[in-house]
Amino acid sequence: MLKKSLNALRYIGWAEGSSFLILLLIAMPLKYFFDMPKAVLYVGMAHGALFVLYLLSLAWVTLLHRWSIGRVFVAFIAAFIPFGPFLLDRRLR
Repeated sequence: MLKKSLNALRYIGWAEGSSFLILLLIAMPLKYFFDMPKAVLYVGMAHGALFVLYLLSLAWVTLLHRWSIGRVFVAFIAAFIPFGPFLLDRRLR
């Protein structure tokens, strides 16, 4: 169960990080340069759902592995930085 929780955090982190990059690098330019606001609507909605899943997964890992506040803070902040979840994944492996 301990390994499953870390793997879930890693996989959800990859999905959340990817959706963040798609939002920043594809959907936002489509909205502002090509007048296609629907791209941000759908990608943003998916990213929001993945962000919530990431936070739930982080809470699960924190409870099971008894992570320190510092480690939880780093994992939380990683979700707000482009490529942050990928860097966190390297540290978790």
